[in-house]
Amino acid sequence: MAPKPMLPELMQAHGISRRGFLKYCASLTSLMALPPLMAPRVAHALETAARPSVIWLSFQECTGCTESLTRSHSPTIEDLIFNAVSLDYHHTLQAASGHAAEAAREQAMKDHWGKYLLVVDGSIPVGNPGFSCIAGISNLDMLKETAAGAAAIVSVGTCAAFGGIPHADPNPTGAVAVSEIITDKPIINVPGCPPIPVVMSGVLAHFLTFGIPALDELGRPKAFYGETIHDRCYRRPFYDKGLFAEGFDDEGAREGWCLYKLGCKGPTTKSVCATVKWNNGTSFPIEAGHPCLGCTEPDFWDNGGFYKPLSVPAGDYRKYGLAAIGAGAVAGVAGAALARAGKARAAAAHENVDAHDLEK
Repeated sequence: MAPKPMLPELMQAHGISRRGFLKYCASLTSLMALPPLMAPRVAHALETAARPSVIWLSFQECTGCTESLTRSHSPTIEDLIFNAVSLDYHHTLQAASGHAAEAAREQAMKDHWGKYLLVVDGSIPVGNPGFSCIAGISNLDMLKETAAGAAAIVSVGTCAAFGGIPHADPNPTGAVAVSEIITDKPIINVPGCPPIPVVMSGVLAHFLTFGIPALDELGRPKAFYGETIHDRCYRRPFYDKGLFAEGFDDEGAREGWCLYKLGCKGPTTKSVCATVKWNNGTSFPIEAGHPCLGCTEPDFWDNGGFYKPLSVPAGDYRKYGLAAIGAGAVAGVAGAALARAGKARAAAAHENVDAHDLEK
């Protein structure tokens, strides 16, 4: 079998210049919170590192993490870095199926035992392991079997990192995170629903260059999850001035005021969304006018309604929740109701009847 091409050969084949690659390495160095002088070392490591075997397992997930990575601005150097590893098994991207697919996983484990990188997206059902199976193997058994020979594990997405949406109450499958099952391997949590593409590729680049990055108390790389979205949000000055949007289409919303009162979880959510953004740095949810849902944090789905401010208790919908939902979360329904009310008033004026009776 011919040796697989190294990263410089892949770059040349895809028309990526040396200058473009060095520019990317400089950006990646900055993104990983490393000093600028480390950029040449990052470039050298990516160019010369032996292509590690990567086994990617997908369990209880929506494929959003893979979609986020592969549907980033294309072609990308991020893509080439993932091409520069030997992606030996991936449910979505592999050409093989059936027995051939499982044979590829088993062969990769055999050939690279103790050296391959295991990437997992999706939570693992332990309440009923047979709920989710691949090739007749439960997710639980496949994870344990594959993790045994891994050098390290990257839990991609909030489902793998913290249980995610499958873990939300009432958690019918008994979904748990990878770290609740595997306790004897280094685990890097890269949460997000889904994570930002450059964060995923950046974690891999750091692993190839320097090994396991510095992690916070939740196992997340500090370079990408060291500060809250609120700390870097461009709407922060409005928060400091006490200027808040009260609805999704009021004057404050149109002026770009803080979305705290509409349920923004930015003050308690650690991620680089506000600085790295999405779609090649185009935007992120708050910039698009929607409050942060806190998807990089544990139990984000259960931590109160999305459209209530953090200062309101999770169960207290009477004081604020319903008002907020009526004002913004169901804006389309509210708009339709207003349109019907307007028609009712017009009809009332025409027929000389009480408009309030028609609205009811």
